[in-house]
Amino acid sequence: MTYLNVQDTISGKQAKATAIIDDQMEELFYAKTGEATLEKSKADVPMLGRTTVGKKTMGWSGSGTLTIYYMTSKFRELTLDYIKTGRDFYFDLQVVNEDPASGTGKQTVLLRHCNLDSIVLAKFDATAEDALEEELPFTFEDFDILDSFTPVQ
Repeated sequence: MTYLNVQDTISGKQAKATAIIDDQMEELFYAKTGEATLEKSKADVPMLGRTTVGKKTMGWSGSGTLTIYYMTSKFRELTLDYIKTGRDFYFDLQVVNEDPASGTGKQTVLLRHCNLDSIVLAKFDATAEDALEEELPFTFEDFDILDSFTPVQ
């Protein structure tokens, strides 16, 4: 029987995230959490002789969320530029998961053509016991897996 080697699980604290905006690398050292999800669009396909309805994939959409510490004006400045000029900004987001204690190696995913859905313009909380955070929901149009985890035994 095969068992999971606990050391091969991935620590999320070991991740690195980088935004590539106008060919400039912005290391997201102030990121707290991040997640990107692909959702398939499916059409119903009724079939003769069956009581079930089949599903055919017709496309997909990608969305995600970054939670960052409220300590950079970068995304607000880019949003302000959009408001003033009408030129929206897109960026690529690269996420590297690599835990040196794990035998799985690393995985690098590149999300392409990311675009923010909303952004916090100003924030305060006089009752907070934790550092201020902001959530950045976004969509993306393409992705690549640049490095894949190594299968473990």
